[in-house]
Amino acid sequence: MGLSAEAQFHVLAVDDSVIDRKLIERLLKTSSYQVTAVDSGSKALEFLGLHDQDDQIDADIPSLSPDNHHQDVEVNLIITDYCMPGMTGYDLLRKIKESHVLKDIPVVIMSSENEPSRINRCLEEGAEEFFLKPVQLSDVNKLRPHMLKGRAMEDQSNINKRKVMEQTQTPERTRTKYNDLEVTS
Repeated sequence: MGLSAEAQFHVLAVDDSVIDRKLIERLLKTSSYQVTAVDSGSKALEFLGLHDQDDQIDADIPSLSPDNHHQDVEVNLIITDYCMPGMTGYDLLRKIKESHVLKDIPVVIMSSENEPSRINRCLEEGAEEFFLKPVQLSDVNKLRPHMLKGRAMEDQSNINKRKVMEQTQTPERTRTKYNDLEVTS
């Protein structure tokens, strides 16, 4: 993956309607986003490496597939239709927010139905935005701040993981950092 692809934001678009999926995909690509489009919530979870298991006891521990797709491709935002057969966009939102691995990925819900109770429920559950279909370029332009926030949270998480690794990898040596300079004693 080249530098330009790494700098690009990656959006996972989820919609059972091929027409709506193609529209959102085109709008996102026009705005220079890398896009992966799937037609169901269960395929989205599979792509993210989280299996759809209703009998999963601990939702904080995702059941990871052997070929963890989310390890290969970083997803910066998920945009999903609300009304889909099987798993709704709301169900997908809840599964993502319940996962300690995926919870920091911003989720945007879109729907052709303007129901205030549905919109409020999604926003209360952790959705960043709720767009009414048909999604327009002005809607897509609202996504970048959410992706920046998601990336900042992920960067902070990675910094914390590195600190823990530094402390546990070399127990026989003491490491001290001063202004990002490492002093090994």
